[in-house]
Amino acid sequence: MKQDILHNKTWMHGVNPSFKLIILVLLFLLSLMIHQLNILFYLTVFSFLLFWFCSGLTWKVKFLLFLPFILMFVSTASSMILFGKGDVIWLKWGLIEISEESFYRGLHIGFRALLFGLLGLLFTLSTRPVMLFYSLMQQLRLKPKYAYSFMAGFRIIPILAEEFLTIRRAMNVRGLNRKKGIAGLLFTFRSSALPLLAQSIRRAHRIAVAMEAKRFNGSGKRTYFYQTDFSKYDVFFIVMISAMLVFGWQAAAVFPVFPAGDVRYQG
Repeated sequence: MKQDILHNKTWMHGVNPSFKLIILVLLFLLSLMIHQLNILFYLTVFSFLLFWFCSGLTWKVKFLLFLPFILMFVSTASSMILFGKGDVIWLKWGLIEISEESFYRGLHIGFRALLFGLLGLLFTLSTRPVMLFYSLMQQLRLKPKYAYSFMAGFRIIPILAEEFLTIRRAMNVRGLNRKKGIAGLLFTFRSSALPLLAQSIRRAHRIAVAMEAKRFNGSGKRTYFYQTDFSKYDVFFIVMISAMLVFGWQAAAVFPVFPAGDVRYQG
């Protein structure tokens, strides 16, 4: 099973994974405290530019990955727009009540969800899971038994998917998947989940014994196959994030897109 859909590497792939994770988590927390719609709008635009030009994907793949987040923006914003509170009523029809305050507050929540999605997508597409765990062990001193356990679990996921498909094909060949309705779903669950659970327990036991035999319990000084360190890309990354925040605040003050300030309801 293919796990790498990257087309080519950009400078974002050279940023230290632990450093990138910390900065993006701080950016997540900062965005939670931003209640100015225009600031959040410009931060979302700059994050989209980072995703579009620094993810290393073809434009078709980027569009397909971005499409669900557009739907998330629409669904998140519309729920607040249609049912939020406000004083200046634009439209009222039954349970639906659209006001000026709920409209801008809905856009604010939608842009916040879109910003979260873009930053998470950028981190996922520009970070190899193996390098992330090696960086956590080397830079943040995560215990090897936890890091290698996560890596082993990540590698087992494709094996489980392949075993599930094998069980389904074997059942189809033997004609055991002909039941329909709830009974068919329960039969499929029992016949697929129990073998997968038994095989997973045996596999987890073998991995645990092997890791203990190789002294993955953190005792003693370890060496690593991959060495991660800080580089010029980390400096460039923090400069880009700082510039994004500064330009976002300045652009919101000089070129406001929406005639709304603090979107929190004051009524």
